[in-house]
Amino acid sequence: MLVHVHFYICVILLMYMNIKDNFKHKGKRLQMINMLRQMGIEDEKVLSVMELIPRHAFLDEAFLEYAYENKAFQIGEGQTISQPYTVAFQTQLLTINKNEKVLEIGTGSGYQTAVLCGMGARVFSIERQRVLHDRAKRFLPMLNINPKLFYGDGYIGQPMFAPFDKIIVTAGAPFIPEPLKAQLKIGGIMVIPVGDNKGQKMYTLIKRSESVFETKLHGDFHFVPLLEQKR
Repeated sequence: MLVHVHFYICVILLMYMNIKDNFKHKGKRLQMINMLRQMGIEDEKVLSVMELIPRHAFLDEAFLEYAYENKAFQIGEGQTISQPYTVAFQTQLLTINKNEKVLEIGTGSGYQTAVLCGMGARVFSIERQRVLHDRAKRFLPMLNINPKLFYGDGYIGQPMFAPFDKIIVTAGAPFIPEPLKAQLKIGGIMVIPVGDNKGQKMYTLIKRSESVFETKLHGDFHFVPLLEQKR
């Protein structure tokens, strides 16, 4: 019920911002949810949150007609908004509980950030590209979505706010950064795509002790690279 109330407020704010969210959009979102179910997404809370979030509001006008297709789109600065399946899959792997602290590496458009907030998480999100960070910092509060946003290097994480219950990386990393492993609480879960520019494997890491991690592999994905050093 809380999720629905929160996003009812979101819809009212969209109207105030003159962003349409009409029956056509809602119908396309429902089609998207049905598609995600057919593709294997089973977490009903993830699906419920994604059914309520207006993905088209996070896209350039040129892509609005295709907002609920399973496609990634350019958002500027060489970055993309992930496919709905990828967002749903990574979120499902996190198994988020209400009020858990979640560190997101790569704010991007803010869509994945909004999904994490809709799941009831306390979200701490880092973006390396200043333009995208500033845009998300302006836009998300207008939707009544209020994560803690940071401009910086995702490889470093946010040690000041560690440990985190969950960590999600939304760009392809060539390796799993040690600072992120250190900032994950014991029993916590990290979801991260690892590989090169040609493609990555999706991993989950469960931290069993300070030095022991249980690793699971979840198949092939393609993300933009995780960049080092903020500009």
